[in-house]
Amino acid sequence: MGPASGSRSIVLGVPPSGPTPEAFFWAVTRAARLKRPLILVHTLDDYWVSPDFSYFDDLMRHGREVLEESATKAGDLAPSVKVSTRLLLGDTARVLSDLSENSSLVVVGTHKLGRVESVIFGALSLNVAVAAVSPVAVIPEASMEGRSGVVVGVDGSAHSLASVAYAAREADRLGEDLYAVYSSESPNPRLRGSIPHDVVTRRIEEEERVILAESVAGLTEQYPDLVVHQHLELNASPAEALVTAASRAKLLVVGRRGRGKLTRLLLGSVSRSVLWHIECPTIVTPNRAVTEGPYR
Repeated sequence: MGPASGSRSIVLGVPPSGPTPEAFFWAVTRAARLKRPLILVHTLDDYWVSPDFSYFDDLMRHGREVLEESATKAGDLAPSVKVSTRLLLGDTARVLSDLSENSSLVVVGTHKLGRVESVIFGALSLNVAVAAVSPVAVIPEASMEGRSGVVVGVDGSAHSLASVAYAAREADRLGEDLYAVYSSESPNPRLRGSIPHDVVTRRIEEEERVILAESVAGLTEQYPDLVVHQHLELNASPAEALVTAASRAKLLVVGRRGRGKLTRLLLGSVSRSVLWHIECPTIVTPNRAVTEGPYR
């Protein structure tokens, strides 16, 4: 059965060497499972490439060959998926961000486990995740064997709640448990030693655990088969807590912005730490609500 008429596409960024096997397989199989069209996109940076340059035709020819080869492989892997290709001039991050306006998801790969550092993907995942209208999936070169569970970072903000809703839907689709992780702002060990234990405990019970519980409230009613786990982390930063929790997960979902420890998640050091150390597919949800419309 082909994709529904008007169904928004999944966009996969294709570097000069071709997409990484992990990103390619992930994007194609997702398109097949959700019955969405797949657009393979290769860009030539217009700062360095122009029809006036002698090597322009060679680069265009190579780009077309990479796209055609990838499209053929996609057709072999998932014949039901409608695959199209686009060879475009422009900054890769900007091109993919522009395409995200009419897409359900943008997918980019990494060329080293937990590192985003190839020529085309040097800062691509970060830049696209910051600017994209749709969610952005960053897929590392990591085996998916033996992985289970969907992990989501929470902080109680509206953006975080939208990410939790997105992650819950993904977990329900995949038949996986959902793990909600909240890293609380706990006092450092030296200061903690001067604070009565019952004060710390009361603060955790009265505020932090309430925030965590409220973030996942109602999910089991919406998804009766979904098993939800709550994890409050007091001894690690948000990035460390999420990376550790997702080390053997099938999927990690993080919001672009929040409050407290997760503020500016994809705009500062925390974002770089998460994306540089991810060991499983990671979806970054945008600031706008992602529970309705084209993202479903």
